[in-house]
Amino acid sequence: MSDVLLTNATLATMAPSGTPYGLVEDGGVAIRGERIAWRGRMTERPAELESLQSRDLGGRLVTPALIDCHTHIVHGGDRAGEFAMRLEGASYEDIARAGGGILSTVAATRAADEDSLLEQALARVDTLLGEGVATIEIKSGYGLDPESELKMLRVARRIGAERPVRVQTSFLGAHAVPPEYEGRADAYIDTVCIPTLEAAHKTGLIDAVDGFCEGIAFTPEQIARLFEAACALGVPVKLHAEQLSNLGGAAMAARFGAVSADHLEYLDEAGVTAMAEAGTVAVMLPGAFYTLRETQAPPIEALRAHAVPMAVATDCNPGSSPLTSLLTAMNMACTLFRMTPEEALAGATRNAARALGLSDTGTIEAGKRADLAIWNVRHPAELSYRIGFNPLHARIFGGAA
Repeated sequence: MSDVLLTNATLATMAPSGTPYGLVEDGGVAIRGERIAWRGRMTERPAELESLQSRDLGGRLVTPALIDCHTHIVHGGDRAGEFAMRLEGASYEDIARAGGGILSTVAATRAADEDSLLEQALARVDTLLGEGVATIEIKSGYGLDPESELKMLRVARRIGAERPVRVQTSFLGAHAVPPEYEGRADAYIDTVCIPTLEAAHKTGLIDAVDGFCEGIAFTPEQIARLFEAACALGVPVKLHAEQLSNLGGAAMAARFGAVSADHLEYLDEAGVTAMAEAGTVAVMLPGAFYTLRETQAPPIEALRAHAVPMAVATDCNPGSSPLTSLLTAMNMACTLFRMTPEEALAGATRNAARALGLSDTGTIEAGKRADLAIWNVRHPAELSYRIGFNPLHARIFGGAA
């Protein structure tokens, strides 16, 4: 797309303005190159924009392109069999302790080559792009040995070269203890996880470091050692925390200045306060809550009361959240967690960008990347309201349609 002026649109800018959704009626957006040059009411457009080619959007809604800030989209195989086991009463922990769960995906991922992993992942990525997503975070964590973890990260980087999407990678070597280190989690952290983190950083494969702080995974003390290594390298950290129990992981992550803490069903007041003080984003993952048939929802009211930014993501993974629809995740965040439609859209745009440490996307403002989604709806609440319906009209990525 050449430089263009989008006209006759309703803009949900998602920029803080005191107006719900940062809404601008009779709006327009000027794009020059990869950036937004101007946005506002058409009656207030600068005269110098008159020379731009005009594109009439017919009254459609324009939002920032969506951001899926928590995925495990690169993996081998599937875990459909576990779906049946859960329906018969097995819990997430039961399956994991029986050798299923993450470890079954580890075996499939270790056995797959890069091209196979890429092919499988692209099918899932294309579904997200078809819903207006322009940025995807992708974690490792299904390799759990140096070469397999690096293989996953290389595939994640290849996705950004194969598709018009911005990929942010997270090293999740501390996802589970692999079978060969059973009962030796400390040794795994020290002899595998931290050296692999250093290798991934040296080769430019990671943007952040993540971990799973839970009774079936790693303790806060073990994660803290990994985070110390990450901070020494200048790599941001984030954490799967308080999903199945409260180990104080979110508060620990906040002490390291974590950009996000994710899941948070069992988050307590102390964790909320620590996140608020650190500016750590709370990432809501309703797909996992739904799939695992959990009953304790994250403390949304407490997060609101402490002004903790809330993001929403798919948590796309083969076991606990085989979800490739961010729009559905937004609906689930509203229906299951009682977030408002405005909070859900902010969670998939402005706050999702913040959860990835990105400052150049997530809102429609001059100077930001021209990553936009154009929708066949009139009001932004419709994006969270409908289920199984994709109203995307067009997606603009870096100024290109």
